Amino acid sequence: MSINNATELREDMLAIYEKIKSGQIDLKTAKELNNCAGKIINSAKVQVEYAVVRNEKPDIEFLK
Repeated sequence: MSINNATELREDMLAIYEKIKSGQIDLKTAKELNNCAGKIINSAKVQVEYAVVRNEKPDIEFLK
């Protein structure tokens, strides 16, 4: 499954949360997936902050 935007990432993370609750996924794997998701979100945040500093409107496909 490919994740193309922030909404899809959030939906995927919610599905992982449900799998943790039901015991379908181990905590180590869930932790790594959460870590990766955080890095993806932070990279988009850096792009937004950079555009603001340059007085530009950010055009980030992931956030659309």
